[in-house]
Amino acid sequence: MITNRLVKLAPVVAQVVILFASSIAILSPHMASAQELKLALIAGKTGPLEAYAKETETGFMMGLEYLTGGKMEINGRKIKVIVKDDQSKPDIGRTMLAEAYGDDKVDIAVGTSSSGSAIAMLPVAEEYKKILIVEPAVADAITGEKWNRYIFRTSRNSMQDGLAAAGTFKASGSIAFLSQDNAFGRDAVKASKEALIAVGSKATVVHEEYAAQNTTDFTAAAQRIFDKLKDKPAPRALGIVWAGTSPMSKLADMKPERYAIVLAPGGNILPVMKTWKTFVGTEGAIYYYYDFPKNKMNDWLVAEHTKRYKAPPDFFTAGGFAAASAVVTAISKAKSTDTEKLISAMEGMEFDTPKGKMNFRKDDHQAMQAMYHFRIKKDQKNEWDLLELVREIPASEMPVPVKNKR
Repeated sequence: MITNRLVKLAPVVAQVVILFASSIAILSPHMASAQELKLALIAGKTGPLEAYAKETETGFMMGLEYLTGGKMEINGRKIKVIVKDDQSKPDIGRTMLAEAYGDDKVDIAVGTSSSGSAIAMLPVAEEYKKILIVEPAVADAITGEKWNRYIFRTSRNSMQDGLAAAGTFKASGSIAFLSQDNAFGRDAVKASKEALIAVGSKATVVHEEYAAQNTTDFTAAAQRIFDKLKDKPAPRALGIVWAGTSPMSKLADMKPERYAIVLAPGGNILPVMKTWKTFVGTEGAIYYYYDFPKNKMNDWLVAEHTKRYKAPPDFFTAGGFAAASAVVTAISKAKSTDTEKLISAMEGMEFDTPKGKMNFRKDDHQAMQAMYHFRIKKDQKNEWDLLELVREIPASEMPVPVKNKR
């Protein structure tokens, strides 16, 4: 009799089991999705800034690895990084960010390599009311007149570059600039001129020369610069502000020393600076050089990067790592990816980076950070032993103005 009842109940039980299993199948993807922490990394992986983008991605992933102890999760949520290539083109950058927020449903976005593309992306973050951490684009406008409250920047800005460089050239004399004819280049020169005034330099800027980013022949530009500088009060310096392959060697071939003109480069990536070995004693300012910071995080990055890639970490590797630290610190502190909670947590937030501590200034969300005064070494022990530290320039010595309209 019991057997007969079980036989009669069997179809009902089976139906319940099927319905339960179906419910699990329907719910599982949503449950998994809710637990996944999605991050977008947008970078110019093809185009003129490809090398920068590759370093940024490497640093970002290594930063997440280090800061999560290899677990790749924050607050129990597994991290998924969606990498997108904007080709350093503003229209593509804007589209990639909208796609990341709208289609991919990312919690936070990081990017991008080009200042022009980054500026185009800023309104998208405001439209979607989502956090965008700008790395490594440097134009002042990003945390200046184009800024909105959803934008945070871990990379240095043009004014920080300018103030650091100006600190190495306080004497009277004459300066000309050579830079790229784009948002980055013009912004950088503008900031450098303001920085000279801010540090009390008595030097006079006598000429600004702008060239297309793909320029290969600098003969005419250099001659115009030399003509403007050669009869001006000494010391005479040519400040080179250039993203990508530096024109410094080509300018040196034109023998600026004939006119007592010295070249004053900004820091660059290691493969570029490796070509500067003939400029022993030349000084400048740089965002990061692997041998300068002394802290546990940088020690790990240098050792692990050298082990994996047979070379030390570079300029933008450290930047990607810093952006990862900002992400992990912010989400851990906010205990949420809710935008408003993140903004509250990130304003004034201090976080560790391979350079040491940074903090997001509340007024414009610019990361305040140290820079480095370098000199090109005379005795270089290997291909990457390029610079010696003159001194670390603390953030307190760089009075970066607030330029937004908050």
